[in-house]
Amino acid sequence: MLLFLGGIAVLVVGYFTYGKLVESVLGPDDRPTPAVKNPDGVDYVTLPHWKNMLIQLLNIAGIGPVIGVILGIKFGTIVFVILPIGNLIAGATHDMIAGMMSLRNNGANLTTLVKDNLGKTYYHIFSWFMVVLLLLVVAVFVNIPANLISGLIPGEWFWYAVVAITIYYVVAALFPVDKIIGSIYPFFGGLLIVSTLAIFAVLVWEGIKDPALLQESEAFRSQMFTAEKNQPILPMLFVTIACGIISGFHATQSPIVARTMKTERQARSTFYGMMVAEGIIGMIWAGAGLAIYNLVPEYMQVGATKVLSHITTHFLGSVAGTVTVLGVVVLAITSGDTALRSTRMALGEMLHIDQKPIVNRLLLCGAMLVVVAALLWWSNLSAKTFGLLWNYFSWGNQVLAVTTLLAGAVYLLRNGKNCLISLIPGLFMLFIVLTYILWISPAHGGPVGVGLNLKIAYLISIVLVILTAAVIWLRGNKLRKIEKK
Repeated sequence: MLLFLGGIAVLVVGYFTYGKLVESVLGPDDRPTPAVKNPDGVDYVTLPHWKNMLIQLLNIAGIGPVIGVILGIKFGTIVFVILPIGNLIAGATHDMIAGMMSLRNNGANLTTLVKDNLGKTYYHIFSWFMVVLLLLVVAVFVNIPANLISGLIPGEWFWYAVVAITIYYVVAALFPVDKIIGSIYPFFGGLLIVSTLAIFAVLVWEGIKDPALLQESEAFRSQMFTAEKNQPILPMLFVTIACGIISGFHATQSPIVARTMKTERQARSTFYGMMVAEGIIGMIWAGAGLAIYNLVPEYMQVGATKVLSHITTHFLGSVAGTVTVLGVVVLAITSGDTALRSTRMALGEMLHIDQKPIVNRLLLCGAMLVVVAALLWWSNLSAKTFGLLWNYFSWGNQVLAVTTLLAGAVYLLRNGKNCLISLIPGLFMLFIVLTYILWISPAHGGPVGVGLNLKIAYLISIVLVILTAAVIWLRGNKLRKIEKK
């Protein structure tokens, strides 16, 4: 219980301390924002601060801080320590840097920010990688909520749910940001907050009555993730609970809100603060997952969505539990719709397609949905194919995080600011991604990778990280000298 509550306290205190430090380095001020300078009635529209905060929270808080942590808590109570520290130093910092870079570049998408800071060669590779990843996100965030919905309604409703969700995604991606997203997200945000707080209240009450509920029982330890079971904390923990600690997907979402803000001074509460809020959500669901695994040890061997359903009904009862599951469905849908929107915006920039005419937006969305439909069909062939889809999404997501943080380090260097707030977490996550790719293989219980011994993968990754640090340092200082001339 102390680790659980202490982790939440660290997140709250960290927002007012480390978050303030990050803000002071980035230096938001009173210069006009993109929405004020270039309103277009579609993507560049000023919205109230409270709406922007809820939009950002729902954009970034997909199923990761629920499904991801239900899986991630299987690493043990160490999650209650790593999640809040990683969130503050890496995840929230990542989101704040992405948002500020976009604000200072007329609401530019991540691909443009990468081109400006890491160069055109890397940009050409990365931009298409990002588009593919975002389409994977859309496919995943259609698949999972459709399965959850079909699980609540008797009968074969999966494909009906797929069609309904897809139609909503297209509508949300096509229409001006204030018409759909800005109108319904406050309601969705309220549902998310109320359901999570309800789980938290009951969990704390049950934990006071039975402190062992939030500790590692013997039954739990016998089945928990360990290196001997092909689940080493480095790198697997940081891939499994990406959205509670750090998620590159967030950098694709920040430009949406960067284009609707009235002032830069809202940046810390909107970008850094909402990632901290996601961390708190993740802590609560991780605690609920641990409690259920202690109460019903056999649930360690079943799928996360089934565990989720049991958590909600156990702590809240059947009616409130169903409402909470619907809240999780909302989490997935409100990330999937903006993933499609982000992909449209990125492709528009990359292909120089004006996004104001609705015909252009419709054509881009249509082309993207063909790919998403193929991914949905493939991912539903079997549990194995969906598992592969999820694995590639997970490590690809962290490639985005590494790219954003390293681009942020160059951005800070070229502007004469302390780059360490971005460079250190960026290099750490690069180590995670490299280790994962070099070590993972079917023999290690994952998708296709190099399949090296873990210690050798660590060693090679460290060498590559050192070389990358040197390249980033040289590039940032080179750009600074050029801009001074």
